[in-house]
Amino acid sequence: MVSEPLTDGHGRRIADLRVSVTDRCNFRCQYCMPAEGLPWLERDEVLRFEEITRLVALFARLGVHDVRLTGGEPLVRRDFPRLVGMLAALDGIEDLAITTNGFLLERDAGALVAACETRERRARGIRFNVSIDSLQRDRFYALTRRDALDQVLRGLARLAEYPQAHPIKVNAVALRGVTEDEVPAFVELARHSAYEVRFIEFMPLDADRAWSSDQVLTGAELHAMIDALHPLEPTEREPGATARVYRFADGHGRIGFINPVSEPFCGDCNRIRLTADGRLRTCLFSLRETDLRGPLRDGADDDQLAQLIRDAVWRKELKHRIGEPGFVQPARTMSAIGG
Repeated sequence: MVSEPLTDGHGRRIADLRVSVTDRCNFRCQYCMPAEGLPWLERDEVLRFEEITRLVALFARLGVHDVRLTGGEPLVRRDFPRLVGMLAALDGIEDLAITTNGFLLERDAGALVAACETRERRARGIRFNVSIDSLQRDRFYALTRRDALDQVLRGLARLAEYPQAHPIKVNAVALRGVTEDEVPAFVELARHSAYEVRFIEFMPLDADRAWSSDQVLTGAELHAMIDALHPLEPTEREPGATARVYRFADGHGRIGFINPVSEPFCGDCNRIRLTADGRLRTCLFSLRETDLRGPLRDGADDDQLAQLIRDAVWRKELKHRIGEPGFVQPARTMSAIGG
């Protein structure tokens, strides 16, 4: 039974929840964390599967219908397919998705797809975003500090064997001085495979705090490069969507641009985030969080938890303010927040 839907103080209806299931990752991407990694949460600090399921069920009763599972790297969480199955069985979840670096997809793709086979027919299976920032082995190694491109591509191919997993999106963080050389290969991947390639502008969420606007290769620049190779036509943008998606004019493939720095889409943002340690964040760049794990473990009932959620969502930020005077990078990095 759906309660009064979640609405923030700016009149936006909240329907999308990003759930980080772990802060751990098997990569050390330069734009995300230092080479030596970060201090991990202790095991008892991380929400248990039953706790995640209870909270997601509560969010669903409050009108949230899209859930994306992230990390860190979600596939490093032990028995992760079991959690996927638990969430897939919940009433009200219409869209269930996973963001992964793909390293363990060759092992887990089948189990993850199978975990959703008991869903009601109206549901749409499970969707995947696979992060691949370079299609060149040496550059992939330089960016991720892992010689893993071949394994990631094998995992992507394994995932593509399952019709229930399509459409599959391949995400690349766009870095000036790096991604320009990658454009032709990514265009060919988008045009000659079943994958939709999406470029994401580099955001100030790096652990080294070395981000600068000079490093951002904008979506507009990438669009111009790609359109010169193969003309693009826009598709209709759904309300709340993060990506501006284009089809190739000759009908071969689609490509997208996520431009949070140069073209913020905060005006119709409908997303909130739950960290691996049970903190509710109302913006990727929030400077405050609401603890749900503590009340949950202290015996709060669903009505009490729902009120905490409503109060936090009502205070959701109007926008992230990147590039504006006084912008403050949050203390947590992307790996600790969940993308």
